[in-house]
Amino acid sequence: MKRNKYLKTVGDIKDRGNIKWTALMLPEHVEMIREWYEKDEQVPKPELNGDDLQLIQEEMEIALKRQCEVLIRCWKDGAIEAHRGKIKSIDGKTRMLIYEDPFKQRRLPVDEIVSIVMVD
Repeated sequence: MKRNKYLKTVGDIKDRGNIKWTALMLPEHVEMIREWYEKDEQVPKPELNGDDLQLIQEEMEIALKRQCEVLIRCWKDGAIEAHRGKIKSIDGKTRMLIYEDPFKQRRLPVDEIVSIVMVD
């Protein structure tokens, strides 16, 4: 007599457990579920008014003059990213903020910045 290794007896019923559900999950369904979870975790872009933008600009200029360490928060692709370092320059032509972290010099688009806080 040949036995199916996936069958298990639960009471009087022979059951295949979770294996019976795997055929119902198509790769398209799995991909749609992943996309749904990613969209659910996204953060909407913060709406900054004129006062907020002016405060960010003032903090940038003060941190540039003092050469103190800052925590920069940016919104990019539905998520808030945190960057820490010293502001080296602000390029008005390309609208980029150049800062230096412990590893190297990096660039951030000014339009993505939602807050700047001085750490020192």
